[in-house]
Amino acid sequence: QVQLVESGGGLVQAGGSLRLSCAASGSIFSINTMSWYRQAPGKQRELVATITSGKNTNYADSVKGRFTISRDNAKNTVYLQMNSLKPEDTAVYYCNALLISRATMTNAFYWGQGTQVAVSS
Repeated sequence: QVQLVESGGGLVQAGGSLRLSCAASGSIFSINTMSWYRQAPGKQRELVATITSGKNTNYADSVKGRFTISRDNAKNTVYLQMNSLKPEDTAVYYCNALLISRATMTNAFYWGQGTQVAVSS
């Protein structure tokens, strides 16, 4: 069984920083893309940032220059460094991974349980 567990959310003032982590565990054969999504109240879940196994990255326009996604392949962990936070960054942040589990040996998407980020003005 594969699990993604996020940590690092919290309450921060505008202009502050937070670092999110997401560790994948279980019977994993390989991990392809890892991503962060977020969902604000009353809004659809949106893609924030993506990083491939080769560490190529892509960002939503709204976070470019402020957020940095990175990963440690040896630890099956992805990070999201969030700087210059704004009240509109307030959301539940979800980790997503496209990976192959040893049980199925096929690519599938897995989600974490989410971590709350709240930015006060």
